[in-house]
Amino acid sequence: MTYCLAIQLDEGLVFCSDSRTNAGADRVSTYSKMHRFAVQGDRSLILLTAGNLATSQAVVSQIQRDLEENAEFNMSDAKYVSEIAEYIGQLNVAEQEKHRRPGGPDAEGFNASASFILGGQVKGQPSELYLIYPEGNYITASKQHPYLQIGETKYGKPILDRIIQPDTSPEIAMRCGLLSIDSTMRSNATVGPPLECLFYRNDSLDGFQHYCKLDENHPYLTSIRQTWDENIRSAFQQLPSLTEVFEAG
Repeated sequence: MTYCLAIQLDEGLVFCSDSRTNAGADRVSTYSKMHRFAVQGDRSLILLTAGNLATSQAVVSQIQRDLEENAEFNMSDAKYVSEIAEYIGQLNVAEQEKHRRPGGPDAEGFNASASFILGGQVKGQPSELYLIYPEGNYITASKQHPYLQIGETKYGKPILDRIIQPDTSPEIAMRCGLLSIDSTMRSNATVGPPLECLFYRNDSLDGFQHYCKLDENHPYLTSIRQTWDENIRSAFQQLPSLTEVFEAG
């Protein structure tokens, strides 16, 4: 399992991801779940992946192959990010079908599904953010719901609901994203470092200048984790006592 999230802000897009892949208690590895594609001055695209690692790697490899071979449709030809979301959805479904057809590596209990978050901008168009499901369909972020998640989503959702708004500053949104993943790491061992975080500023088409990668013991990650834990405990201690309720009854 993994956990990735992306946030659509008035100023641009924030992406955060973990790097853990778990195939059993004795098979834990790290793979980057954040893939970047750029044509300087024309388009900047970020793809986050979750689910079956073989499927997601095959999809990313096919994207790269289509770019190298200048296929009839590839990420450098699309006029809209939504066209690329449709294309990735088709690649995802096709790769999963290989495991279902006769002679494929299908087995009882085997799950080849993968999901993706695609975000970025094509020159002349607004920045866009999409969640692509294993079935190939997709949804977009909105003003009412400005963030998208894939993977182990439930533990990191509350902080996003409380903090994130479209007018949230990029720096605060990035901090919130990192804490969302750190909270998930606390509750689920299948999510783990290194953590990657990226901010794409609208209309920059700059090749991803605002990017960081944090190992588990990185001083900044340690600092925000400790500060968050201490402040949560402090806030909890300041909550009104239940004694008032019992006495009133």
